Amino acid sequence: MEVITMLSPTWHREESNGELNSYLVVVVLLIIIKNISRMCHTNIIRRIFANSMKKVLFLCTGNSCRSQMAEAYLQSLDSTMVVRSAGTNPCNVINPYAVRVMAEDGFDLSTHTTQNVTDYLPEPWDYVITVCENARETCPHFMGTVGQQLHIGFDDPAEAIGTDEEIMAIFRKIRDQIKAEIKLFYLFHIKQDHETV
Repeated sequence: MEVITMLSPTWHREESNGELNSYLVVVVLLIIIKNISRMCHTNIIRRIFANSMKKVLFLCTGNSCRSQMAEAYLQSLDSTMVVRSAGTNPCNVINPYAVRVMAEDGFDLSTHTTQNVTDYLPEPWDYVITVCENARETCPHFMGTVGQQLHIGFDDPAEAIGTDEEIMAIFRKIRDQIKAEIKLFYLFHIKQDHETV
């Protein structure tokens, strides 16, 4: 009896310490699981937003040349995006030279129509990009809801004068500039967003 009496307190202390250690292990595991769950949930949400359809609107005055080309090139880079173009004072038709030079590069603008920017004001946009040339034109400002408004300016090929081939050469030059700039925009603003998530 004396031996049992002497050992009992020690045994109870060891049992109590063991329960406490087990409890602490369970608490630590629960905290770890909760944090992992929170991180996974956050990453899932981020991926959902990053991979959701980006909406880009190209804006100029007449919506007959540059903004139409930009729309076609960006849409060709990513079919999941919503890409549109519009003008503050749209022309009645797409410039025929724009149709011709884009056809040379595999794009059919013959069925495109010009749009007024007011048609797109009720919609939110991730990017609104003005494509007019700052030094010679007053660039329009988008009055709707937009994440980022950017400016990528190009000379207006519609102002070109000369023979048919001379005008075509100017339109080709602007077309190639637009193609290159739109690819850079896509790489640094759209594709990079996906890859960094």
